[in-house]
Amino acid sequence: MKFRHRISLSAAALALAGGTLLGSATAQARFSFTDNSAQPRQIAVVIDDFGNGMKGTEQMLELPIKLTVAVMPFLPTTKKDAMEAHRRGHDVIVHLPMEPIRGRKSWLGPGAITTDLSDQEIRKRVEAAIADVPHAIGMNNHMGSKATADARVMTIVLQVCKEKGLFFLDSRTSFKTVVPKVAREIGVVTLHNDVFLDDVYTKHHVLKQIGVVKKFLGKNERCIVIGHVGAPGLHTSEALRGAIPELKSQAAFVPLTRMLPVPDPLAQGEKAR
Repeated sequence: MKFRHRISLSAAALALAGGTLLGSATAQARFSFTDNSAQPRQIAVVIDDFGNGMKGTEQMLELPIKLTVAVMPFLPTTKKDAMEAHRRGHDVIVHLPMEPIRGRKSWLGPGAITTDLSDQEIRKRVEAAIADVPHAIGMNNHMGSKATADARVMTIVLQVCKEKGLFFLDSRTSFKTVVPKVAREIGVVTLHNDVFLDDVYTKHHVLKQIGVVKKFLGKNERCIVIGHVGAPGLHTSEALRGAIPELKSQAAFVPLTRMLPVPDPLAQGEKAR
């Protein structure tokens, strides 16, 4: 059984880097920013590991909520899953395989970002991954506890995201992540995970984590949660389906793009002078 590190909850829902919303005009055109100030509490459900025809794929896509679908590049159903998710109105992001502190390389998949790669090779692989996932508007890390703690690696990854107009969701697989710091320096939009639903692959644990989500929403206006297709896919999709009515009484289910910061017209006007 494969375990992912459970991440402690954080009160912050997102980090806006360097006062810069997105790195280019192209990027600003990719998102429809919405003022959510009058909305109820919000929950964004991100489902990782699409792209390999994994268990629970269809069940997740059929959930009666808007999801953010994280698709791994260069796999047999990468394009199919991304296109189907987009067709159903879900956000699609690149689930970039990145080096962990522990774990098998076979879990990473092709095109993985590892800390022994040159700057040029990292850039090449990130650009290729983005190009391989149709309709991708963001990115998050698959595993990556070692890579996301490496400032050199994340500077390159986030710089490419900025150039391509993608935001980055830090899955928070490491307490030593440098993503917030590097993102502020570069000026790229980042969000971060608050709760892993299925870091242990049992239905009992998923139900327990849904309880954690409920408590989190009791104290915070926004919550980003991550689940997976694959080994826990059927457990997670079943538990989510059962919990949706109660969770809807606490919060609105939204895609990640609804949690991106709203541009400040006054600040934008000052920069244009």
